[in-house]
Amino acid sequence: MMAARSLALIALMMTAAIFGFFYAWICSTMWGLDTLQPVQAIEAMQAMNESVRNPVFFPAFFLTPVALAAASIAAWLATQTGPARLFAIAAAIYVIGGIGVTAMVNVPMNQALATIDAPTAVRNGADIWQDYSGRWQFWNTIRTLASGLSVLLAGIALLSFQRASHTNSASGQMS
Repeated sequence: MMAARSLALIALMMTAAIFGFFYAWICSTMWGLDTLQPVQAIEAMQAMNESVRNPVFFPAFFLTPVALAAASIAAWLATQTGPARLFAIAAAIYVIGGIGVTAMVNVPMNQALATIDAPTAVRNGADIWQDYSGRWQFWNTIRTLASGLSVLLAGIALLSFQRASHTNSASGQMS
């Protein structure tokens, strides 16, 4: 049971990390970029999109569903079917709403933006940025909601472990 709870805590922390990443884009980064001149916003977003591919970001983005699945399996092996289901659902929601949306929408948008030569886009930069920012923020909100729901489910699953452990301890059973 201890290994299952440890995996559950790691999964919760990783899911919270990616939720926080997406959330920060909603409440500060994109709003800040929207205050810049469009060419500056395009250049800044291009730089951020290039820099996000790094070894610090990788585990939170790509390994979160692995951690959630591992927590699900560990819970199932510990005969904690409720938490196991919650972790599995959290993993599926994040894979679809986090990784899937990123791969299908945000990354292609970022790749298209990367082809823009910002200094020569001065004439139509406002149109380019306005179109990009609005759509990108909508889909980032979907990623944020999906990862937030995954955090919530992982948290409920972890709390369910603790309740099961306390119930088993109170009744004299080993957990």
